[in-house]
Amino acid sequence: MTDATTAVAGCVPLAAPALSNEEAEATARLFAALGDPHRVKIVNLLTTNREPVCVCNLTRPLGLAQPTVSHHMKKLVEAGLLDREQRGKWAFYSLNHEAVSKLAGLIDLEGGSQ
Repeated sequence: MTDATTAVAGCVPLAAPALSNEEAEATARLFAALGDPHRVKIVNLLTTNREPVCVCNLTRPLGLAQPTVSHHMKKLVEAGLLDREQRGKWAFYSLNHEAVSKLAGLIDLEGGSQ
């Protein structure tokens, strides 16, 4: 599994003077993870919760079955946007604040390069 540091490490701000092919691909993968409305909603739901959230608590607000929610969570974890914590047989998820900060920097079109 990819950790958040490596998942977002290759990303650079869109306002950078130039992007290499690798940087553009890494940045596109991060945005692709958010390319599904359910995943955007998951990030929103986790933003509004201070404590990690179990998939079982997300099925109802999303209107999706548990396997589908788990699939979306896996994609967000792989992108480095979420952290996953195993508690017994249940997995709990929270935002990876380092990755979210990096994402915010990526879309600052007036900020220039880092």
